Amino acid sequence: MTMTLKDAVEGTEYIVRKIDTDDDDMNAFLFSLGCYSGESVTVISHLKGGCIVSIKDGRYNIDNQLAQAIII
Repeated sequence: MTMTLKDAVEGTEYIVRKIDTDDDDMNAFLFSLGCYSGESVTVISHLKGGCIVSIKDGRYNIDNQLAQAIII
């Protein structure tokens, strides 16, 4: 079973397994945030339109489309 950031439990640290998208711009954007395979990510809270995540030393608000592309 594949799990995405949209399914993640708040406050639990996960390791990114892969980024599941064919969109090169989305891949580049996530990479610029430090979100790539092998990196740890924590969901701080789920929002109606997405979620707030902690990646490295930053907190980011990502929408549901991005959250579903990040396989953990």
